[in-house]
Amino acid sequence: MFSVRNGWLFVEDVSVKELVESYGTPLYVTSRAALESNIEAYKEAFKDFPGKVRLLYAVKANNNLSILRIISSNGFGADVFSGGELYLALLGGFPREYILFNGNSKSDDEIRMGVRSAVPFSVDSIDELYTLSETAILEDSEVRIAFRVNPEIDAKTHPKIATALRTSKFGIPWEHIVDVYRTAYELPGVEPRGIHCHIGSQITDISPFVEALQKVFQIARQIEEIGVELEFIDIGGGLGIDYEGKGAESTPTPAQLAEKLLPVFEDGVSSLKSDPELWLEPGRSIVGNTTILLTKVNAVKKSYRNFVAVDAGFNLLLRPAMYSAYHRIVVANKMDREAEEVYTIAGPICESGDILGEDRKLPKVEKRDVIAIFDAGAYGFVMSSQYNGRTRCAEVLVEGSHHYLIREAESYGDLIAKQKIPEHLL
Repeated sequence: MFSVRNGWLFVEDVSVKELVESYGTPLYVTSRAALESNIEAYKEAFKDFPGKVRLLYAVKANNNLSILRIISSNGFGADVFSGGELYLALLGGFPREYILFNGNSKSDDEIRMGVRSAVPFSVDSIDELYTLSETAILEDSEVRIAFRVNPEIDAKTHPKIATALRTSKFGIPWEHIVDVYRTAYELPGVEPRGIHCHIGSQITDISPFVEALQKVFQIARQIEEIGVELEFIDIGGGLGIDYEGKGAESTPTPAQLAEKLLPVFEDGVSSLKSDPELWLEPGRSIVGNTTILLTKVNAVKKSYRNFVAVDAGFNLLLRPAMYSAYHRIVVANKMDREAEEVYTIAGPICESGDILGEDRKLPKVEKRDVIAIFDAGAYGFVMSSQYNGRTRCAEVLVEGSHHYLIREAESYGDLIAKQKIPEHLL
């Protein structure tokens, strides 16, 4: 999906040169072929279990509508974490019966929206449960729910994206979960039909997923005794990708995940009275490696380090600043040249932490060169901001030799689009 021709980086059959000339920089560019390949890898991994495995795309990873439409057209459901993501998922064409409304702090308005949209909920607290019950009664509805349990599993990932530690804000504690199901079973307006957990993101070891599924089946057997008939068991997503370019063996594949999970799932279901589906919520592993961020060099400065100042910063790609995350970086117009010097790639934001890559050995970098940052499809544009008065960039989809604008770049007018000035300040 990404190749080199005549010294230039290509996305499918389109050169970065053509893309930059057409749309400018900064610019997010997604390969549809890469996206379709990742989708197919999941479908192929679980194809022997038709009707038993449901794939729900984690909309938080990348919520561009064109990308959502491609994913939904492949039979995926969706995992959403807000009213806004629910709105996008519905526009994106996902079937509402397979849009799971997740989230640890849903507002009353969001709960009402979810009830009216007839989507299932992952409930995160007793307060949410009571509000959901009251809302369902007022709306004359019955809402299918799961509870998100915290299974207290260390997924061995970055602390900021580990979501099943005992100290996590997510989920209902393991020791309380059965009592919560008992309460829900007696409440009007809600129908407990599933159980949900999510242990973290960028996980490169499958064993925590296996441990989580085994723990969830322990709970499933207990809540069946209350009278709950389970329709689904959702163990979330979080499968990691190869950010460092170490090769295919460095991170597990969907096929390897399926190989480990499905025997545990089959064994667990055999111990139940009900016959639930297995739900999974891939996000990063669907979109992460599909996209590059292109950014132009404004200046090269020799200082304590060789700084390369570019026109994209953490306002567009927050992961390096927030998580100390590593992304591969290349000089897109000098792909046929040998690395000569060590550079630190710095963005234009007025923060010392606005560093996109430290100490990277690259060909000689000069003003107006084009830098490409790989694996920016997950938690890239979705986490962007207008900090420092920086407008957000365009997004482009490449399909073979064609490219399509799928999000316009913002203008300065967008910085004030929703602002109001009181009359006395005019």
